[in-house]
Amino acid sequence: MSDLSQLAPQPLWQWFEKICSFPRPSGHEAALSQFIQNWARDKQLEVIEEKVGNLIIRKPATPGMENRKPVVLQAHMDMVPQKNADKVHDFTKDPIEPWIDGDWVKARGTTLGADNGIGMCSALAILQSDDIAHGPLEVLLTVDEESGMTGAFGLQAGVLRGQILINTDSEQEGEIYMGCAGGVDAALTLPLSHQPASKDSHSFRLMLAGLKGGHSGVNIHLGRGNANKLLARFLFEQSATLGLQLIDFQGGTLRNAIPREADASFNVAASQIAALQQAVSEYQALLRSELAIADADVKLTLTEIPAANEVMTAATQHQLLALLNACPNGVIRMSDEVEGVTETSLNLGVVSMTEQQITVLCLVRSLIDSGRDYVCGQLSALASLAGAEVKFSGAYPGWKPDNNSPVMAIVRDTYQAIYHKEPVIMVIHAGLECGLFKKPYPEMDMVSIGPTIRFPHSPDEMVNITTVGQYWQLLLAVLQRIPENV
Repeated sequence: MSDLSQLAPQPLWQWFEKICSFPRPSGHEAALSQFIQNWARDKQLEVIEEKVGNLIIRKPATPGMENRKPVVLQAHMDMVPQKNADKVHDFTKDPIEPWIDGDWVKARGTTLGADNGIGMCSALAILQSDDIAHGPLEVLLTVDEESGMTGAFGLQAGVLRGQILINTDSEQEGEIYMGCAGGVDAALTLPLSHQPASKDSHSFRLMLAGLKGGHSGVNIHLGRGNANKLLARFLFEQSATLGLQLIDFQGGTLRNAIPREADASFNVAASQIAALQQAVSEYQALLRSELAIADADVKLTLTEIPAANEVMTAATQHQLLALLNACPNGVIRMSDEVEGVTETSLNLGVVSMTEQQITVLCLVRSLIDSGRDYVCGQLSALASLAGAEVKFSGAYPGWKPDNNSPVMAIVRDTYQAIYHKEPVIMVIHAGLECGLFKKPYPEMDMVSIGPTIRFPHSPDEMVNITTVGQYWQLLLAVLQRIPENV
């Protein structure tokens, strides 16, 4: 079943079904943006497109609510493009194929885009409605959140009129987010040198796949396997023993997604092929034992390929494998202040190669600047030891929690009134745009809510239908409870 438009709340799901037809990976939001602009202008709503690409759509208050504090509903237009290896899909051209599985909506072989498509569609559904009560309303749809937060960085001061911002990018019903981690991108590069391959050697490709992957903030504490790290571990341990001569290493696709697959090609002497096959079999058994709960389906596939005449020099190979094996990854420290929340982490997200160099992309996240700086120092030291260069870019601040936030109290009390239980007030290890919004709008009161989304940033992404209804009900009730502007 894939007719999402029949799900409740219908206005939201009808929008979600529509946006699934628009390709929208980061950097490719233009077609969807233009569609939304045309639709909003047909509705005689005020539309502003910022230079960076953000959309701001204004809707007047419903009668009797003109004096309420103005509210900004915020979401991002882009989605993470991840697919299974056997799925033929071009995220810049092909639509997402959603389907209904019980109480969940999933996609066929790709990410679903519920992150942050559900939040975006809730805002568009409110703009479309003629019978939802609200005060003066602005909808802010940002661009390129997933790959660099370009839209949030480019948001101009003085454009928004709202005093309250409701971010819709959280991923657990029953939790209210009032803070998030900051982050910084790290790119390590090694010069790549080659030498002739040994005579009479055979070439093989080793593929590591079957991992769950996931969001490098939300899922980093679950102990899932990182394909880059696991493959590098094997090669580091076996290269000297088996005399492997590395040809290539590629792994991961995004610095903010835990890599699910990685592959390497190498030459090996004919006399070592049997030992190689045995080592691969034993390593797979070892990983399945170690990851029996977190990632039980890990799989290694060894395939002979046409013989290569050129391999990495021994020095380059040693530098690369030592760098990957020693690079920190996963949870660095848990928070002392917020129980169960990761304070600082690193995701070794992408390894890629050109003719001239090897590039390793990492994303450092931390609730505190000192934690981020500590990990950056580790990477700088590691790069120095490995003869690599490291550059840091795209640093964005965390969103400092405010226990006295009036809108957080409104959302908390509204949730309790509807569902007769206390919501959980949380700080999320993922990056939300609120921290960046605080720079141009330091006085704006912010909160983040959303439905339950499982396994974002992976082809296993799914959103729970019941919680979408609960999120919608909460959002509409909160809009009705926004106080007067005194």
